[in-house]
Amino acid sequence: MALILAFWIICASPAWAAETVDVSILMPAPFAVATEELVADYNNRQSHIRLKVERGPLNTEAISDLAISSLLLGDTPYDLLLMDVTWTPKYVAANWLLPLEPLLGEKALDPLLPGAQIGNTFGGHLWRMPLLANTGLLFYRKDLLEQPPRDTKDLVQQSRRLQQQGRIRWGYVWQGRQYEGLSCVFLEVLHGFGGGWIQGAEPGIPALDDPAAKQAASWLKGLIIDGISPRAVVNMSESETLQSFAAGDALFMRNWPYASAELEKPGSRLAGKVGVTLPVAAPGHQAAATQGSWGLSLLKGSKHPEEAAEVIRWLTSADVQKTLFLSNGYPPTLSELYEDETLISAQPLLPLLHEALDHAVLRPETPLYAQLSDLLQRRLSNLFTTNETVDEAMTGLQQQSKLLMQAAAGNED
Repeated sequence: MALILAFWIICASPAWAAETVDVSILMPAPFAVATEELVADYNNRQSHIRLKVERGPLNTEAISDLAISSLLLGDTPYDLLLMDVTWTPKYVAANWLLPLEPLLGEKALDPLLPGAQIGNTFGGHLWRMPLLANTGLLFYRKDLLEQPPRDTKDLVQQSRRLQQQGRIRWGYVWQGRQYEGLSCVFLEVLHGFGGGWIQGAEPGIPALDDPAAKQAASWLKGLIIDGISPRAVVNMSESETLQSFAAGDALFMRNWPYASAELEKPGSRLAGKVGVTLPVAAPGHQAAATQGSWGLSLLKGSKHPEEAAEVIRWLTSADVQKTLFLSNGYPPTLSELYEDETLISAQPLLPLLHEALDHAVLRPETPLYAQLSDLLQRRLSNLFTTNETVDEAMTGLQQQSKLLMQAAAGNED
């Protein structure tokens, strides 16, 4: 009798117990921590999918290296990857991703703000859905200024005036370390002087020895030489600039939206004293804000693409985006949330984030971006720390960038 009962249970169980599918996702550490409670709740509310989040390194380059290492082995343990916006062309060229439009639909990006839509497609296909839509912002001491700077000239003048009065130590802190943050800063300044990194249709050609590029590099170096920015800015990333600004050392800071929540935390010496605006441009030019979104992509080795797509839909839903914005300051991508009065009331920064996304610019969309960015960072770092002239630095950078792109094109032929 016991044997018959056991046989009945084994045969009948598929009919009444749906199989639970494991879906794994690799995230940088901050995002894994930010979504931890949401993921636990998601797993408790349904039994069809068990979402497993792998907490990766903090550093952007390190998380990419970890993902690539697993992909090169040919049997990645991850279904989904939370990707930086600059990775998409490289991962597509390497054939590591699956297109999303067959799973999410041809109009998956339609509910997003235009500035959040860019950077998710490449070669005619959708490869990622953004979890958030970061942009660079300019923070300033509104308790020391009647109004924010109108342009680059005004920023320097306001800084120098308050420095001379002894009311502030430094005028402007920004990400000057030799890493990706420097590329983001330079892109904003470059566009703010009317230039562009790569000009023309894909693959395009570098434009780093154009007058606008030289003016942008000259302006940044001048900030250091003239003492508007500390010489230590060449060693500053986001965390160091925030630390300096939060300590009351600087009048202005370039950073990402998360810094606003940090500056308004209980106990902050600058709570209620900080204003936020768009990055400044040169007189007569339009402001630009580097788009720095992170999005979810489906890895080609996934054994459960349908369930992985279901996870993407949930993680990019209005409820999740609203929670992440209120708890962690991650800017949402959905247009409807920028009209949500509850969110606007809780975070008055939201309309400015909308405006910043309207001025969003992408870093070059090319599989070679990592190499091009590395060349830029190295050359700018050398410019800021040696006696090299702007002409020498930008002419050399242009030549190096062209050679890289020409060599890659030659290898494709």
